[in-house]
Amino acid sequence: MQLQEIFLDIAKKNKDKIAVYDQATGKDITYGKMLIAALILAKRFKKYRGNYLGIMLPNSAGAIISVVAALLAKKIPVMINYSTGAHDNCIYAQEKCSFKKIITSKKLLLKINQKPVSGMIYLEEIMDSLGTVEKLKALISSKLPTKILQSNLRTHSDEDTSVILFTSGSEKEPKAVQLSHQNIMHNLINLPKIIDLNENDIFAGTLPFFHVFGLTTNLWLPLSFGCSIVAHANPLDYSAIVKSIIKYKITVLIGTPTFFHGYLRKSKPGDLNTIRFAIAGADKLNEKLRLAYKDQHGIDILEGYGTTETSPVVSVNTPENNTPGSIGKPVPEVLVKIVDRETDEKLPVGKVGKIMVKGDLVMKGYLHDMEETSLHMHAGWYDTGDMGMLDEDGFLWHKGRLKRFVKVGGEMVSLVKVEEVLAKYLPNGVTCCVVDVPNPKKGADVVAAVATGEFNKKKVLKQLAKELPAISVPKEFYVIEDIPLMGSGKVAFREVEKICRLRQENGKKKKHHKERSKKNHKKK
Repeated sequence: MQLQEIFLDIAKKNKDKIAVYDQATGKDITYGKMLIAALILAKRFKKYRGNYLGIMLPNSAGAIISVVAALLAKKIPVMINYSTGAHDNCIYAQEKCSFKKIITSKKLLLKINQKPVSGMIYLEEIMDSLGTVEKLKALISSKLPTKILQSNLRTHSDEDTSVILFTSGSEKEPKAVQLSHQNIMHNLINLPKIIDLNENDIFAGTLPFFHVFGLTTNLWLPLSFGCSIVAHANPLDYSAIVKSIIKYKITVLIGTPTFFHGYLRKSKPGDLNTIRFAIAGADKLNEKLRLAYKDQHGIDILEGYGTTETSPVVSVNTPENNTPGSIGKPVPEVLVKIVDRETDEKLPVGKVGKIMVKGDLVMKGYLHDMEETSLHMHAGWYDTGDMGMLDEDGFLWHKGRLKRFVKVGGEMVSLVKVEEVLAKYLPNGVTCCVVDVPNPKKGADVVAAVATGEFNKKKVLKQLAKELPAISVPKEFYVIEDIPLMGSGKVAFREVEKICRLRQENGKKKKHHKERSKKNHKKK
């Protein structure tokens, strides 16, 4: 079954139920109204040339309707990140996928101080231009039997591409990931087998839809059950999100550790009592944050793991099977193996190697990039580029990105491991990130970026030295008040690395200048 078919079925069965509590507009949209709006937009979208349609909208009823309408119009939505470099991201997406039209919002462009890009169409203007005849036709179409609607609005195969999403670009240029209906359906079918979701659940719609984590778990998963979504356009407005949890009695809260840090800061005991499931992914969940939620709210945050290329969920802890620190057991119908990073030989239980994934959740490939596709796909297995291990109980443990291992003096150092240890000794809620900077003698030095300078550096270094080898202890601490984040809440490692390298270079210049001044002074 295809995603738009699921929406049609659910919308017809739940026409009077609230689908979206839209915090941006203050409007509550029923499934029935969403269906009519999606049918109207689909008619408009069909007029645009080409197979792809850009969508650059914050979380809202309009964004959800636009994604559904694109599929109903037999277009492939291309989700564009507006949180960082929106202009460049639009141009990049247009050129990569060879399309022109981008559905966006004037309010969004004003908010992010973005000038229009050629091909942009404003959702507000479309809605304002709708005529009575268009609305009436959509209303009549919405009354047709579900099977007739589904048959008319279906594409050829479940293996057809359902969306184009771009990799985060936290380490290199973004790649255009092609996810089929079958890929995302794998998550929608198998996640409910291990997490007891139902139609009465209310989801916090906080994760941006240009990230697969948000698109699958904050849009398609709740829609597939006929759940209500409380859509927040700004995922960093932690106070508003906590208030909405209380107001709407939200039961499912899915996010990144960064976002969970924010909710913790803005909440007090009792505020999150309605939460049935709190699930974290996209970045490593540190032990301090996990324990803080348990102590303050009595909530066990369930950590999971996934990638854009796997639609995304590969593994997740559940209330019945939860091993804190791990990233859970593989989801049903998912195969995971650990292989040697150099020989690709399968490794036994307890050994660390590359995480390989196989199943219907794995992408079709990277659009117009056979080279990258062939580098990551091997006989149906997807090479995640992550390091991990499987334990005797079948739990998967994440050991960091392969690219986040660095050679220091000939030894491999896990930057993720250093971050985990460092996080334990920093003040609560302080974001930290560990990167490497060049060292001509050792190859690289480990340095730490922290969001505050208000901690005892000497004390922290002593504590780190007790748990880490000397080569792993950060050689410098750089205070970056606003550590750059991706729209998904993940740390933008490339940006942090650039800042640290620049500060390292400036430090060397200052040191060199001081030494020259001393020499000149002595000569005099």
